[in-house]
Amino acid sequence: MTAYTVEVYKKDARAKSGEKLMGTHDYTEITREKIKASFGTTFPAEKYRFEIHETLVTRNNFMSGKEFKERYDTPRFCSPSSETFWSM
Repeated sequence: MTAYTVEVYKKDARAKSGEKLMGTHDYTEITREKIKASFGTTFPAEKYRFEIHETLVTRNNFMSGKEFKERYDTPRFCSPSSETFWSM
């Protein structure tokens, strides 16, 4: 099974973007459809928005060209797949 990470956002007029991140939740033994059903009933669409991401993505190492897996939200400068990682 694929691991998923869910980001939950709440509408908030005080924030510049109009919403704020309420939290992230990691799941391993569940399907995307079950996550949608569960979060759709728990967090109504009028007040909340949620995004489902695959937790691990495949990227290529910038120096060696080998594939590796890293978390989807790894900052660019911390990822071996970017030139900035190797130039520091």
